Amino acid sequence: MGLCPFHGEKSPSFSVSPTKQFYHCFGCGANGNAIGFLMEHAGMSFIEAVKDLAQQTGMQIPEDDASPQDRERAAQQRQKQVTLTDVLEKAALAYAKHLKATPRAIDYLKGRGLSGQIAKTFGLGYAPEGWRALASVFPDYQDPLLVESGMVIEHEDEKGADGQSKRYDRFRDRIMFPIRNVKGECIGFGGRVLDKGEPKYLNSPETPVFSKGRELYGLFEGRTAIRVAGYALVTEGYSWAQPARPTMCKSSSASPTVWSSASTATTPGGAQRARRWTPPCPWPPTHAA
Repeated sequence: MGLCPFHGEKSPSFSVSPTKQFYHCFGCGANGNAIGFLMEHAGMSFIEAVKDLAQQTGMQIPEDDASPQDRERAAQQRQKQVTLTDVLEKAALAYAKHLKATPRAIDYLKGRGLSGQIAKTFGLGYAPEGWRALASVFPDYQDPLLVESGMVIEHEDEKGADGQSKRYDRFRDRIMFPIRNVKGECIGFGGRVLDKGEPKYLNSPETPVFSKGRELYGLFEGRTAIRVAGYALVTEGYSWAQPARPTMCKSSSASPTVWSSASTATTPGGAQRARRWTPPCPWPPTHAA
C-alpha cells in the first residue's frame, strides 16, 4: 500500500499487484494497468506510454514502415535524449546547491514570496556569476554534450590560447527554474536575473529534448493537484507558476494548479499538452514576474 498519486490523501490506499499487473486505489477508485497509469498520471498518449515502457525494459517497438537504418537512427536519438537529460539533471543539482550557499539569491526568492519548501519542490537553483562556473561540475568542459544540451555557448570562430573554440556558461547570475517533462526529467531551464538586466528571462535553446513551444512549466510538479482541482491556470512568468501565489487561483496556496508557458506566449503545442490533464482556464498574462 502507498499514497495514491491521483488524489491527496494522508493514509495509504493505493495498491499495486505485480502478479496481476494491475493497480487500484481504494480511496478514489483509480485503477488500471501500466499503460493506463502512464496515460493518466503522466499525461501520455497511448503510443507514448507503450514506447516509454518498451524503452524502460529494453524492448523495441516494431515499426513496419521503418527501414533498418531508420530504426537505428531512432534508437540513437533515444539514447541521445537520455544522455542529454542526464547532463541537465546534473546541472540542476549543482544549481540547487549553489542556491543554498547564496544568501543574495535566497533573499530574492523570499522577497517574491517563495519559501524554502517551494524551492525544494520545484528544484529551484542559482547559476553563479562567472563565465565557466559549470567547469567545476563537468570536468570535461569541452564535452560536446554541454553545447548540445544548451548549457554552454561555443564560438567556433573565436579560439583560445589552447587553440580550442571559446566557451562559456549560458546562464550566469540567475535564479534557475528547471523545466521538466511529464516523466519528471529535466529537459531545460528558465533563468531570471536577480537585479535589473536584459534579458529578464533567458530560456534554454531548442534541443533534441526541449521544444519551448510545446512545454508548460510546473506541469510535472502540479499534476496531482491539477487533477484533484479539475482546472488549471496558464500564466506568463515562472514565479507566477509557483503555488505560493494564492492570488492566482481561488484555492489553497498548497495546491499548485498554475502552469506557466515556457515560451513568450502560450502556443497550440502547449495548449494541446494542457488538454491531456484538464480543460485549462485562460488567465490574462501578467508582467509582474
